Amino acid sequence: MDLVPVRPRLHMLRFPIGQAYLWRDDTGELTLVDAGHKDAAGEIEDAIRSLSYDPADLTRIVLTHCHRDHVGAAQELADRHGAEIVAHRLDAPAIRGEQPVPEPVLLDWEVPLYEHGLTVPPAPPTRVDREVEDGDPLGFGGAVAVHSPGHTPGSLSVHLPRHGVLFTGDCVATLGQVMLGVFNTDRAEAIATFRRLAALAPSTVCVGHGDPLTVDAAAILGKVAAETV
Repeated sequence: MDLVPVRPRLHMLRFPIGQAYLWRDDTGELTLVDAGHKDAAGEIEDAIRSLSYDPADLTRIVLTHCHRDHVGAAQELADRHGAEIVAHRLDAPAIRGEQPVPEPVLLDWEVPLYEHGLTVPPAPPTRVDREVEDGDPLGFGGAVAVHSPGHTPGSLSVHLPRHGVLFTGDCVATLGQVMLGVFNTDRAEAIATFRRLAALAPSTVCVGHGDPLTVDAAAILGKVAAETV
């Protein structure tokens, strides 16, 4: 796993497939946005310590959606450190294992990529302590929940308007180019979500796969949104 600084108080934790983000508030509270694969808890704790932070300060884990490379280590970390697990209401049943994870409608070129992604071990059933809806406050950095359907029905973006930061989960990708995220359950909804996120005009965009956008992020998102059909 690689630990990559994004901006003050924000780091990316990059795994072989997928990534998570660590945010530190002025109070010292730590928030993890997504949680890597199911065996990643130790690596995440080591990364936190390498920043001279204490894993015991992990206060919440916000899951952007129900896929295995985002949910994986959430339960183990939450159990160890007393963190609250937060997710959108519509993906919470799949995260808990009460419903199957919704299957994507794959484009032809997505099929081999999807099979590669399935090499990540399945996430265990994971509790959700707080189910949120669009616009709900998330309790850190002035963050609010942005319901972002299309990738999954309950995909969730996290917007920190005061800081100009947007976590998009898999709604946006930067794999060689800025693009609509892949493996969507509803492409039309995913495109509408992309346009809504672009309209937030963030200065830093933290995506689920690929490097964060930290330069001209708003302009780039707006251009791609206008061109995506």
